[in-house]
Amino acid sequence: MKTISKVLIANRGEIALRIIRACKELEITSVVVFSEVDVDGVWVKKADECYPIMGNPVEAYLNYERIISMAKKADCDAIHPGYGFLSESAEFAEACENNGIIFIGPKAEHIKLFGDKMASKVAMKEIGVPVLEGTDTPITDKTDGEKIAKEIGFPVIIKAAFGGGGRGMRIVKTAKEFSNAFESATNEALKYFGKGDVFIEKYVQNPRHIEVQIIADKFGNVLHLGERDCSIQRRHQKVIEIAPSPRLNESVRKELYRVSTKAMFRLGYESVGTVEFLVDESDNIYFIEMNTRVQVEHPVTEVISGVDIIQRMIEIAEGDKLQFLQEEIKFRGYAIEFRINAENPQMNFMPSTGTITNYLTPGGPGVRLDTSAYDGYEVPSNYDSMIGKLIVWALDWEGVVKKARRALDEYNIDGFATNISLHREIVRDNDFKAGTFNTSYLDKKMESFNLSAKSTIKDEQERTSMLANLIKKIKEHKLVTRS
Repeated sequence: MKTISKVLIANRGEIALRIIRACKELEITSVVVFSEVDVDGVWVKKADECYPIMGNPVEAYLNYERIISMAKKADCDAIHPGYGFLSESAEFAEACENNGIIFIGPKAEHIKLFGDKMASKVAMKEIGVPVLEGTDTPITDKTDGEKIAKEIGFPVIIKAAFGGGGRGMRIVKTAKEFSNAFESATNEALKYFGKGDVFIEKYVQNPRHIEVQIIADKFGNVLHLGERDCSIQRRHQKVIEIAPSPRLNESVRKELYRVSTKAMFRLGYESVGTVEFLVDESDNIYFIEMNTRVQVEHPVTEVISGVDIIQRMIEIAEGDKLQFLQEEIKFRGYAIEFRINAENPQMNFMPSTGTITNYLTPGGPGVRLDTSAYDGYEVPSNYDSMIGKLIVWALDWEGVVKKARRALDEYNIDGFATNISLHREIVRDNDFKAGTFNTSYLDKKMESFNLSAKSTIKDEQERTSMLANLIKKIKEHKLVTRS
């Protein structure tokens, strides 16, 4: 077993800060690399060491040869990739190993397997995991794709073969829509992932998107940390995540756990990972993909399980054996994560940038905020629009929804548009409060949401301002009286 004493974090923003905090508690030296536009990032200030990477702001976090070179110069034992950027690059993991640096994540072979959506689907099907009917090999020819779609039967979904996050994905309801959808999906896949290959599978109407958090060591111990409900999405990108899933049938829950842990044991998986499923209206489950990295939504699992996923990830990379059994993990309460994005929900979620001019954060019992934003921080336009994650916890579902409403009303960011107003509408919606939602929830609800309504926080600010003016006048009056 090799002890890790110094970790380079090949990422930015809130996840870089999250890894720094885990390292500090493990008494590990943290090192960050940062682009020119991230020079004022709070994670840069919090790390034990920091090194700039000049040039293109995005390339700074994608050039793994340069990152590995800097890790060696800084005498780092390991590299943590976070999520996004190089986190699911098998080439990066292999390069780390070839340079004597521990890659804090799964083995390159598993990253490669699950990075190929079709290969992973075939592998999971072979070991008994239920999958959706569809293609097993990449498709680039539109004529072939149309023929396959007709054989499967509409509706179908076209997905990028070598990417995720909702990019290169199109739902096709009828044959006449196929041609345009195929071209649009392949062009987007080529733009974002460098390959226009796609695969086609049967589209499930109104499913829930449920994922299971897996944690496994090199000794064959595979455990789950419960499930998360990621059904509330926009354009196939997650907006809100919940642990555990409200209203999930208990037998379905147990089957998801069984299938996920068995599959990862059979494949010899190591590190943390997330097995993602669709659950249809008849409670049938279908594997859709495996994420071989820490998820954006990992905090809700940490809150209900008490397990620090980042720390366990580091310890597994060192070669440690899991220190607990499945029956020792006790799930408690409900947690919800709200992705806070710099975008305008009233303008088709157009990304927004600017400087934070007034910043008020929520707090109190059961409230966690994972963010690198602060008053005066300038949000760059070069990266993803997410600037933070608000996580709330309570013992029951009704309690956590009320907690969320209160916390979101306390949250205020001025200087540019955010999606906080959308979250405030969601937590007041009757279907959400009842826990009855699926992946079509936002599509159906958006028109009914009043995103321009004055928020509670604005009302509170006005009252505070009025009170301050009143106090000022009282003081002025007393001064006049004394004279």
